[in-house]
Amino acid sequence: MIAKHSRIVDRALTRLKLRQLRLLVAVGRQGNIQNAARDLGISQPAATKMIQDLELDFEVKLFSRTNRGVIPTVFGETLIRHGKLIFAQVSNAAQELDDLNEGNSGRVVIGTLLAASTGLLPEAIDNLLTDRPKVAIKITEGTNEVLMPSLLSGEIDLVVGRLPAHRFRDKITQETLFDDRIQAVVGPQHPLAGKKAVTFEDTTPYGWILPPLETTLRRQVDHFFVSQNQYIPPVSIESVSYLANRALLQARDLIGLMPAEVVAHDVERGNMCDLDWSVPFGWGPVGVSYRSDTSLSPAGHAFKRALHQAAERR
Repeated sequence: MIAKHSRIVDRALTRLKLRQLRLLVAVGRQGNIQNAARDLGISQPAATKMIQDLELDFEVKLFSRTNRGVIPTVFGETLIRHGKLIFAQVSNAAQELDDLNEGNSGRVVIGTLLAASTGLLPEAIDNLLTDRPKVAIKITEGTNEVLMPSLLSGEIDLVVGRLPAHRFRDKITQETLFDDRIQAVVGPQHPLAGKKAVTFEDTTPYGWILPPLETTLRRQVDHFFVSQNQYIPPVSIESVSYLANRALLQARDLIGLMPAEVVAHDVERGNMCDLDWSVPFGWGPVGVSYRSDTSLSPAGHAFKRALHQAAERR
């Protein structure tokens, strides 16, 4: 087994070309060798030969033929994933060199979930800019289902927010920063605003703003609703946009479920009101996810330190 691994590594280091990986990724994306070859400006026979060479060098079958084209085997999917990571790293290296050439002290791409977007992340970025005033920062917002694949492919350096409970955990490094809870909130005009000892039955006449279906929190919400005599809200809005959610809560008599960390500032200012109802689900760790220590640039490590500094002050 060791001899085979060494043999394949030696071939890859001496014979593998980026153009072969570009073709591999293109075929995986399109499911068609001819179309991928046309996009890369090569003939189909040449493309077929390049894939065959890859299969010989790695000693595995990369694609299976179907009536509709080709689909990657498990080996093909693995090599495509690593190919995407290689191209992302090349792009990141080029961007970092460009930033350094323009006087910036590195670059970091951050994915953020709602739980970190209003408090923790801005504080951490402020810490980072104090340490590295010229660092280039890019922020991408989304759910774990969107951000984690981009993290694994190298398009994002770190993801900050609720740590995924099951999926992706075996492929990434996670660090917990603090535990957060889910808070039910309403607009200041809501009939339940200011009411003491609210029960779930009190909430049932009103609509809800809920997290997306693919999230752990949504599954917990749905399970709870089912346990409450198969409750179905009269109005249900699915949204991860904090600005939209806040505006909706202020305009209509809806109930929102959001991390307490996120709504704290708006509750203090009176823009929203905590509902006096203890949400029976949704506790979880907020933290940072990244591929590995070796995958982080100096700016990435500096941002991770800045996150811990911000979390320690909470």
